[in-house]
Amino acid sequence: MKLQTVKVYLFAVLSMLFWGLSFVWFKIVVKWYEPITIIFLRLIISSTLLIAFLLLTRTWQTIKRKHIKYFLLLSFTQPFCYFLGESFGLKHVSSTIASVIIATIPLFSPFAAYYVVREKVTFSVIIGIAFSFAGILLMLFNPDLSLNASPKGVLLLFFAVFAAVAYSVIIRKISHEYNPVTIITHQNLIGALYFLPLFLFFDFDHFLTVKPTRELILAMLQLAVFASTLAYVFYIIAIKGIGMLKANVFTNLIPVFTGLFSFFLLGETFTALKIGGIILVMSGVVLSQSQKIGQFLNQKKINKLNYKSSN
Repeated sequence: MKLQTVKVYLFAVLSMLFWGLSFVWFKIVVKWYEPITIIFLRLIISSTLLIAFLLLTRTWQTIKRKHIKYFLLLSFTQPFCYFLGESFGLKHVSSTIASVIIATIPLFSPFAAYYVVREKVTFSVIIGIAFSFAGILLMLFNPDLSLNASPKGVLLLFFAVFAAVAYSVIIRKISHEYNPVTIITHQNLIGALYFLPLFLFFDFDHFLTVKPTRELILAMLQLAVFASTLAYVFYIIAIKGIGMLKANVFTNLIPVFTGLFSFFLLGETFTALKIGGIILVMSGVVLSQSQKIGQFLNQKKINKLNYKSSN
């Protein structure tokens, strides 16, 4: 394997590590700040870093007037709706359960693609969804069938999932017009503006009363720098290097990283039901991609045979 390919795979793993850890870092910061404050600060710091990166690398792109409406809608779905659902959901469920629910986003994307571009929903996708929901139910219920997680938290997290699916549909309209870092920068900046009135009205007074500690500042910077900035940059590098299909498979690592670090850093219990649920959800996501992976590998074989025959 070429060194460049190894670096691309390393970037893919690092992006999933940072996103997995984001659920843990949020649990730390939420001890001081309310969710809206966390999101607002996270977006402001990330936007500042990304703008500096674009200016230093001279890759800044001005948004065309005809695309402003798409950016406004894009930012409304993510980060606005997505982070509202994820952040408030995290207040009511464990970070591991939250990461597993968020990991189901690739399962629902094909249905959105069907309604938008009539992309066929395969049998493997339906089976994958069944496996994943079985895994989520396994984690949500105790052996005596009592709930292990707040229904409110679960509903909020699925709100975040569907916001992310809507985002994947809207981004098709502009993804070919701008480089990925430009899109992320503008969506974070507009998202911060969406959150500004909420922050000033609901959280500003509380924000002023908080005396930042070293733990709070470190976790907040980790959320902004690693989860909201570097993770996206690394993921873009991975997509460019190995393609969207292969890069998406790495998202299965997010609940694993979250579960491990929640156990060591937050002291979350790691029961057999939780382990079984994680395995089922991950299996479901892999199954949903299995047909596409098979097609990809078959195409690689065909290309290799055609190359040999031409020589």
